[in-house]
Amino acid sequence: MTRTSTLSNPFALWTDLALQTSSMMMASAQVIQHRTLRMMNASTPPSPRDTAEFTLMGQEKLAAATEVLQGVTTRAMTHDVQAGMKIMKDMTAVQADLFSLASARTVAQAMARNEKLGRSLKRAGLTAATLSDHTATMALRALKPIRSRAMANAKRLGKLK
Repeated sequence: MTRTSTLSNPFALWTDLALQTSSMMMASAQVIQHRTLRMMNASTPPSPRDTAEFTLMGQEKLAAATEVLQGVTTRAMTHDVQAGMKIMKDMTAVQADLFSLASARTVAQAMARNEKLGRSLKRAGLTAATLSDHTATMALRALKPIRSRAMANAKRLGKLK
């Protein structure tokens, strides 16, 4: 249920991230409780069924961590560099327009430079909103492999008695 943010609702992605994080945490709590009790009650040596479950725990964590690392690294290497350059460009434009406005010699010049500054500030604001969206989107993508496993495990282990 990933949403995209808009200027009218800049918190949509962050709200989605919070909801998905909380559902993952609830599922994780169920899985941790189930597996902890299972470890406590396991025989020595563990049964084949318990051994399979304990092995699966480690494999899932490693697979999820690998997915997250690959996704975040790829995104950071491409998008973050471009976003950083755009932010610097926008900040430089705002600064130049501020200095230009401060050095205006006539009212007409000041009005024209003020209008240009307004456009630069608007672009910088849109860039900031886009950066916020991309950050929330990256967090949602990073959460996805972990959340999907936690939810699936809670469902699977909830059926076992």
